[in-house]
Amino acid sequence: MTRAEQLTDPLAYHAEGPCWSPTWGGLRWVDMLAGDLLTLRGDGGVDRLHVGAVAAFVRPRAAGGYVVGLERGIALADGPDDVPVARPELWTDPGVRMNEGGCDVAGNLFAGSMAYDKTPGAATLYRITPAGEVSVALARVTVSNGIDFSPDGTRAYYDDTATGRTDVFRVEDGVLTDRRPFHDGGGSNPDGLCVDSAGNVWVAHNGAGRVRCYSPDAEVLAEVTVPVRLTTACTLGGDDGRDLFITTSREDLDDPEPEAGAVFRARVDVPGRPVLPYGG
Repeated sequence: MTRAEQLTDPLAYHAEGPCWSPTWGGLRWVDMLAGDLLTLRGDGGVDRLHVGAVAAFVRPRAAGGYVVGLERGIALADGPDDVPVARPELWTDPGVRMNEGGCDVAGNLFAGSMAYDKTPGAATLYRITPAGEVSVALARVTVSNGIDFSPDGTRAYYDDTATGRTDVFRVEDGVLTDRRPFHDGGGSNPDGLCVDSAGNVWVAHNGAGRVRCYSPDAEVLAEVTVPVRLTTACTLGGDDGRDLFITTSREDLDDPEPEAGAVFRARVDVPGRPVLPYGG
């Protein structure tokens, strides 16, 4: 078991969606319910860019710039620090917001939602192609959370947090098929996740103050802890890809830990991969 070190001050109310990309200089994440993108700069400072009522996730674009999840859709920016331009909303229900997203090896963006009140089955996981075509990848989910893909692109790992487990799919031509349980959350709430260069799956366990690493065969290989209950998501990055970055939250806590809302970092043995960009 490894204890992560605190990297930033507790700057966010609900930090989520960490993503490492050299296109914007390293680590970027969201303060989701504040609607802000946060970027860690080389001098240790953190820049904050407001993008809307919600900032759900961020990924680089293959042609430059980035895509960010907004309350009911996505927005695109042409440069790494440009203000993004919103695309047409994906739904109109004000009780549902965007929550998490990730990209496959073909550049498709999978973006998932949740109801503000967590109504069971009210959410959707959408597939957005590089051409901007939108389809439903999964219907009737509850809290659509982390999604990432195996290095060869044949597997997708996914958390609908309300199920209490991580699922795995077979990927065929960008379509998620053959859904089956991969690993349970050990009594916690599987939240954000990422896949490393060996195909291991790192899952943030919200409510348990930990991130666990699972082999492709679902064996627990490692565990990283933080002094904060609400671990929300994780990513791998740094100069050699072996820095595990963990976001945390103080959302709805009557007695949040002093460090809640900070980003933490731990060194791991297996490096990550370059983040898969959105092709649009």
